[in-house]
Amino acid sequence: HGVRRTRDTQQALAAKRERDKAKLSAYLVLTDDILIRACTLSLLHNLFTRTFKKNKDWSREAFGLTTQLLSTHTDVINPEFYTIWNYRRNILLQRYLSGKVCHPPHISIIRSPFILRSSPDEIHEVLDNDLAMTTKLLKVHPKVYWIWNHRRWCLEHIPEGPNSANAQAWRLSTWERELFIVEKMLEADSRNFLAWDYRRYVVASMPARRSDKAELAYTTKKIEANFSNFSAWHQRTKVISSLWASGETDKASSLQKEFALVQNAMFTLPEDQSAWLYHRWLIGSGDDKVILEREIEVVQTLLAEQPDSKWCMDSLVTYKLLLLNNHLHVGSQESINVTKQCLALLAQLEEIDPMRRQRYHDIG
Repeated sequence: HGVRRTRDTQQALAAKRERDKAKLSAYLVLTDDILIRACTLSLLHNLFTRTFKKNKDWSREAFGLTTQLLSTHTDVINPEFYTIWNYRRNILLQRYLSGKVCHPPHISIIRSPFILRSSPDEIHEVLDNDLAMTTKLLKVHPKVYWIWNHRRWCLEHIPEGPNSANAQAWRLSTWERELFIVEKMLEADSRNFLAWDYRRYVVASMPARRSDKAELAYTTKKIEANFSNFSAWHQRTKVISSLWASGETDKASSLQKEFALVQNAMFTLPEDQSAWLYHRWLIGSGDDKVILEREIEVVQTLLAEQPDSKWCMDSLVTYKLLLLNNHLHVGSQESINVTKQCLALLAQLEEIDPMRRQRYHDIG
């Protein structure tokens, strides 16, 4: 965005095609070499639809080839080739841990006892190296699922420390560092939803559990830095729900603080959907009439200042429908008046938001 495009000459385009052709040839040679090591040639044509019949090449050379294909230190790179990530994990399992088959990367692994084929120091070193490699990859490819998945796998296989008096030392330090790294990632891109999802995983899985109140403070910091950070609002719903469920926070008093925070965001960025969606989450099913009527009045005040605000009108329709369904008697004068107000708002929405005209018509 905002970068002016320049037109290359025909000679420059031809030279680029030749360079790309050379890179592609090298990539295909490397890919074929790795896949042949991972499975028999007879299964290469349907690699993604059948279980591998392993050639059982768990050598350091094979491991190095997977690094070459996945790493940014070479022109030959494809970090989204999840088959290679699976093969890499199987090499790690066979060389250093047990002979168990690697779990699919999208499935969270529940730690179970396994036979160590190497010393804890050696296992810790090789997994630490993989975490370092994927950290570098994430700087270039922050939204590739398979890199994040491989980090999870590595974390879940960190062995106990060699010192029996402090067996959890390696795990504690590794998970603490992981939280630091993902927070650095969110400083670079505060709305990276993959980083936010990974952060939820790290916070939930750390050997020394992080308090929900500390996590709530983190979301406050991110939201106040950018009201448009939908992922931070979403994380806040998870943390607040947990605090309410555990009884650590009084729901009634904290709810008022949440409404104050989200109202500030709504009045600052009335056209951004993030705060509005959080506001609707706070309203919920609209069972509390006092809160519902109060928030309707707040939104109407904002609409008076922003008469063309789509989100103000849409939210008023949503909240007034909750009022009709939950608190007003059918056929009463008040319900008739609220119905007319909703229909008027929907007619305005059809005019200012024609892309969703049919939606507003159906609600009407």
